Amino acid sequence: MSHSQSQKLYAEAIQYIPGGVNSPVRAFGGVGGEPIFMQSGQGAYVTDVDNNRYVDYVGSWGPLILGHTHPVVLEKVMARVQHGFTFGAPTAVEVALAKRVTELMPAVQQIRFVSSGTEAAMSAIRLARGFTKRNKIIKFIGCYHGHSDGLLVAAGSGLLTFGVPNSAGVPESVTQHTLLANYNHLEEVAALFSEYGDDIAAIIVEPVAANANLILPKEGFLQGLRDLCDQYQSLLIFDEVITGFRVALGGAQAHYQVVPDITVLGKIIGGGFPAAAFGGRKDIMAHLAPLGAVYQAGTLSGNPVAMTAGLATLDLIDQPHFYENLNQKTSVLAKNLSDVAKQHHVALQVKSIGSLFGLFFTEKEIIENEADVKACDINLYKQFFHAMLKEGVYFAPSAFEVAFMSAAHGEAEIAKTLEAAERVFKKTLRNQC
Repeated sequence: MSHSQSQKLYAEAIQYIPGGVNSPVRAFGGVGGEPIFMQSGQGAYVTDVDNNRYVDYVGSWGPLILGHTHPVVLEKVMARVQHGFTFGAPTAVEVALAKRVTELMPAVQQIRFVSSGTEAAMSAIRLARGFTKRNKIIKFIGCYHGHSDGLLVAAGSGLLTFGVPNSAGVPESVTQHTLLANYNHLEEVAALFSEYGDDIAAIIVEPVAANANLILPKEGFLQGLRDLCDQYQSLLIFDEVITGFRVALGGAQAHYQVVPDITVLGKIIGGGFPAAAFGGRKDIMAHLAPLGAVYQAGTLSGNPVAMTAGLATLDLIDQPHFYENLNQKTSVLAKNLSDVAKQHHVALQVKSIGSLFGLFFTEKEIIENEADVKACDINLYKQFFHAMLKEGVYFAPSAFEVAFMSAAHGEAEIAKTLEAAERVFKKTLRNQC
């Protein structure tokens, strides 16, 4: 399998783009080698500039729950762009999408659209502080909520990939109000509230930690957070940029039946275009400008192209048996990957929920926080990634990222993945374990 055109493009890219990429994890720093440049996607497949075709489990990091270039979404977007790309003024489609989200997520009574998950999380924090008139927030080690200054503390995702717990350029004074706890350790959160409760505006949490691979919440953890917030009159913010419409149609909050005060959304809500949002109770959202004193704005927020793609996507996933079929495929792949690895004496744990799954090269069956993820055999994942790539299967170029199933993946793609994995486990990884 040749990557000569990707190599040429990368050599050119590094002259003009820092590191040759526009998001750090794309640089292959977590697995070694040079990045692959993609040129097209169709259904469950992506094709690179050297015309190599791969079964895609990255899915642009989550938004493509329907697969690449779904014909219905494409048709509606093409019709929309004929009438203009963006206006910086209200449009009917943003109202329609706002209404749709509030129908699917009852905790979101009102919503404000933005262009990225970083914007949404940053704005949600500002809103929580403005509403409560408090300063501090609690976040969890390994959870990633975008790259705004106050949240770049013990973050996951790309920061884990590169082993950088904090970013240069962030003054200590900016993060002094960010309190840290280990995910799934409710007693640590309780201790923080005991000491700082009168000044804690909010907890922000990924209800399923999907930026340090895939860490599921322990039974009672999310409800425990809800109870602590109620006790201390703080707000609970669910960052569902990844889990929203992935874990269930109503998000992780519907799956676990825990109601947040503010919800952060992204990825699927834009149907593959840049869009994100934050929303919550009306009394909280009323503190946003122009109604209230908490300022937030964006030139491309709610642009009609992204809103059209998002609305079309939500309409398609809100069909009978959509999630039942999608989640079943994910479960089948996860179980069979685990079984194949076991047959070849490869220590692999495969965790899944909804259409998300995570690969952990470890004997340890329970993964409950960032430390457990870091203790896995990262070098083994690197070998697995490159070997699967040669087999035509594209997983995330980092052991700290989750994998995504789409509705476009079918029996043929699952079979191809399992057959490739069996060859990789047998020839490449067996002697390494």
